[in-house]
Amino acid sequence: MGEQSAVGRVLGTSDATPLQFWTAVAPGSYLQLDDVVVTTRELPDRPPVRIAGVVTQVRARHEGAVFDSDVFAIADGTLPAQVQEAAEISVTRVDPEFYVPPAPGALVHRATGDLRAAALHFDRMERQIPMGTGRDGIPVFLNADFLDGQRGAHVSISGISGVATKTSFATFLLYSVFHSGALGGDAVNAKALIFNVKGEDLLFLDHPNVKLDDKTTAAYAALGLPAKPFSDVRVYAPPRMGDASGTPDVSSRLSGVDSFYWTLEEFCLGSLLPYVFADADDERQQYTMVVHAVTAHLARHAVPADGGVAIDGTRLSSYADLADFVVAQLSDDETRFAWTGSSVGLGTVNAFARRLIASKRDLGRLIRGDLATRRPHQINTDESAQVTVVDLHNLPDRAQRFVVGVTLKKEFERKEKKGTAKPLLFVVLDELNKYAPREGSSPIKEVLLDIAERGRSLGVILVGAQQTASEVERRIVTNSAVRVVGRLDPAEASRPEYGFLPPAQRQRVLLAKPGTMFVNQPDIPVPLCVEFPFPAWATRHSEAGAAPAETLRSITQSADPFAVVGSRSGTLSDDDIPF
Repeated sequence: MGEQSAVGRVLGTSDATPLQFWTAVAPGSYLQLDDVVVTTRELPDRPPVRIAGVVTQVRARHEGAVFDSDVFAIADGTLPAQVQEAAEISVTRVDPEFYVPPAPGALVHRATGDLRAAALHFDRMERQIPMGTGRDGIPVFLNADFLDGQRGAHVSISGISGVATKTSFATFLLYSVFHSGALGGDAVNAKALIFNVKGEDLLFLDHPNVKLDDKTTAAYAALGLPAKPFSDVRVYAPPRMGDASGTPDVSSRLSGVDSFYWTLEEFCLGSLLPYVFADADDERQQYTMVVHAVTAHLARHAVPADGGVAIDGTRLSSYADLADFVVAQLSDDETRFAWTGSSVGLGTVNAFARRLIASKRDLGRLIRGDLATRRPHQINTDESAQVTVVDLHNLPDRAQRFVVGVTLKKEFERKEKKGTAKPLLFVVLDELNKYAPREGSSPIKEVLLDIAERGRSLGVILVGAQQTASEVERRIVTNSAVRVVGRLDPAEASRPEYGFLPPAQRQRVLLAKPGTMFVNQPDIPVPLCVEFPFPAWATRHSEAGAAPAETLRSITQSADPFAVVGSRSGTLSDDDIPF
């Protein structure tokens, strides 16, 4: 590090501490936010101490000016003064760990190559997952140990909807996990479960993006990644409303989509009724005791019957029939006690009945008695592709909660039965503040808490996204080893949940453009500003190129005769084949 490469010297007019100092920027040089710098402190009878850090603030001022109006005289040349820039440095690494402040006047150098890697602790990361590039255009990495559960797990992504590109970053992170080689053989067997809640944007992950250009391809190459779509994707969608054949309710993707639903037998014997009442406010109500009593009664007395179920001798062939039957039994003074197991007031029963009846329209197409012989119909990542996308955008809120809650419950139970963390399962869930709000309780929230607190040991990794981390259950956020922030609302940015952001970064998140994220991970004491490349996969129908030939061949050879292939009629048209 010769003097010719120095960008400045440690400032002597501001306090320098072992964890923070200011450097005066040399004439003709510059420092910007997020630049990485290094300086050395010479000590008697000890090896020199190398102090590295990240620029977290930059200022410029006139030296020689006293009054605000002096700026005009200086500009006119009638008052002598000079412009001096200074940068605040937040220390990221001290090597060896002998915590002394840098000496005023010591040379400060821009860290490059191995010095930059050491300053950001990349040299200590045995397995590096590319997250994007820093402000210097050089790759930035995530320590895989804090993602796959070895030393930590889970990712929390916050930002304004439509601006912060939360879902785009989540999918890019998954792509990097699967294609970077950081997880070795574990990445080959790892699975991802993605819930699509906004439009049909995530239904084309296996289609190349027609807007991909050479510059973006080069950006992927710089990160050591191929610029290709996800290679192994399976899409599930709910049946169309009122469609007896169970056709998937999608409009843009016409191939490789399966319907998902639950039979009445699975609903009753699997004790899924509580997920009908999955709003956090429901658990505060007295009728929850009725919910659990009815759930237990259904599990004990329901028996399969010609695609539906029979309860106490009555055959039921649809969810609407089941709901009406349960309400009738609870309304009858002679049968109510058998269903509730205790004396329950009529007002409590009526509150339960109103909500159960209201759920018929929302859940009727998801809980079926007329499609029992059709397979596959359940979402099961063990039997699915590497990436499973569950489309929820056409479902009302109650139905979305039901699908998310039941699917996560089943997936977590499968992992518990295996008793091993491999293969890994990444769960990407947007609108986390809706499913796990800070206040109240619900079956979904309990499952998500279980994943946050025990999922690491079972290989279930939650990648949660939300507009407001301040409204998400605190234990879920605090169990996230990696925290990511995109564009934030000013009021939200001031909340204590973002205390890990330095003051300057709290201001910068108000201006962050799409594709820019601030990533905090345990290895590095300062959040890093990351820019990730434009998706190489289609994010909407208008961007979708032809699906890879091998994907279409696997669809046509699928054992599932009910998968929608090519067109709505179930035939593969010439226009759908890219070869």
